[in-house]
Amino acid sequence: MPRRRPSALRGELTARRVRVRRYPSIDRLSGSCTADLRRLERTRYWPEATEEAFWHWKALAYGPLRRLADPSSVTRCGFYECGCDPGRSRDHLEAVLHVLPRKSAREFRALVRALDLTILTRVRVIAADSLDVPWWRDQL
Repeated sequence: MPRRRPSALRGELTARRVRVRRYPSIDRLSGSCTADLRRLERTRYWPEATEEAFWHWKALAYGPLRRLADPSSVTRCGFYECGCDPGRSRDHLEAVLHVLPRKSAREFRALVRALDLTILTRVRVIAADSLDVPWWRDQL
């Protein structure tokens, strides 16, 4: 019995597409924390929602100081739902922190707090008494 060529066998299969990620994955997270984030995004949010919010918050923390120091230079329409408010991404991160399991939330909170401290130390205009209070809603 003649053997079938591999190209003939593969011709029946559909080509596998590699999905390009729009936002980079969050570095320094364990596999279990990443799995918890994926599970949460599947049930409550959309895929890469947390990566998107984390990327925006990180871009605000390490971006130009004019975005932080001068609120008039940033284009904000005033509508929270629009997405141009930088506090919206931090609100999403805060919501995720409250829903994640304890171990994963502790690990993720360390990364978010490091970005919060970076923002607060770079801009001395923002007055935050505690990191537990939502200071990003009024000051950014």
